[in-house]
Amino acid sequence: MSDNRIVVYKGPGEVAVEATDYPKLELPDDVVNGMGIKRKAPHAVILKIVTTNICGSDQHMVRGRTTAPVGQTLGHEIIGEVVEVGDDVLFLKEGDICSVPFNIACGRCRMCMERKTGVCLNVNPARPGAAYGYVDMGGWMGGQAEYVMVPFADFNLLKFPDRDQAMDKILDLTMLSDIFPTGYHGAYSAGVTTGSTVYVAGVGPVGLAAAHSAQLLGTSVVIVGDMVGERLDQARSFGCATVNLAESDHLPGMIEDVLGEPEVDAAVDAAGFEARGHGKDAGERPARVLNDIMEVTRVGASLGIRGSTSPVTPAASTRRRRSAPCGSGSVSGGRSPTRSPRASAR
Repeated sequence: MSDNRIVVYKGPGEVAVEATDYPKLELPDDVVNGMGIKRKAPHAVILKIVTTNICGSDQHMVRGRTTAPVGQTLGHEIIGEVVEVGDDVLFLKEGDICSVPFNIACGRCRMCMERKTGVCLNVNPARPGAAYGYVDMGGWMGGQAEYVMVPFADFNLLKFPDRDQAMDKILDLTMLSDIFPTGYHGAYSAGVTTGSTVYVAGVGPVGLAAAHSAQLLGTSVVIVGDMVGERLDQARSFGCATVNLAESDHLPGMIEDVLGEPEVDAAVDAAGFEARGHGKDAGERPARVLNDIMEVTRVGASLGIRGSTSPVTPAASTRRRRSAPCGSGSVSGGRSPTRSPRASAR
């Protein structure tokens, strides 16, 4: 009889909840064999899952868009209760409620010391960086489960200081493992600051987080673009201006209708891998969002960079623009932040 259940990828468009073993305080085979390190993980804890989310990145696997094998476990947005503690864990105890950043990091390598935890050197033999329940990310079991093992727990876990307060706000706090920090990281990396005008492309959960983060960072105007009316309604409910991309394929003109000019100071791509062209019959076009961003940010327009359908309006200003991706979006410049939320290093 199994002591755990977990969500498993069964092929394009199909997942199942399957029985699996209760986790051990041990590193996965991929890491042990590939890195040549000890299997036992006294630095780890076992969490009983309290809440978890489905990420847009999970959908890439489920839709068959990655090399994920059948049997790949899923889930990397986790809040859990500590139910077992390794001997080397100093600052956590059974009963603690903790948020789990989606990226797994040792806290000891050069990249971790530089706060670039998304590219930790000691948790994945295939490449720098690892995550729970994701293809080619080190063989770590996913968190859409009843229980999950978290390594290097003192470094990786964010303990909530008051259990009762945490449980009262648990659905909000679930956003801290991935969704909100990813949106914040996108806005911060794009250089959003006091007085900026900002365009956010795509306002699913991460785009909404990026838009609100831009407000927290002091932007003067946030414009969001999407083709789903309910998403635009949600963005308007907390003070964003909106453009409905289903109504026009000329983004600079829509930006001008809002701002009185066709360019913004900063832009964030929160659509990325599954971007589509504009209009009801538009097909998938991954470069569309990047092209749009380059048209409506000041440097892109000043350099005459053209998108796929709409003309470039000459920039009234050549102030340097920033743009940055959220999640699996496309990079189009911007600076490297000197600091960022630990859970945001995609």
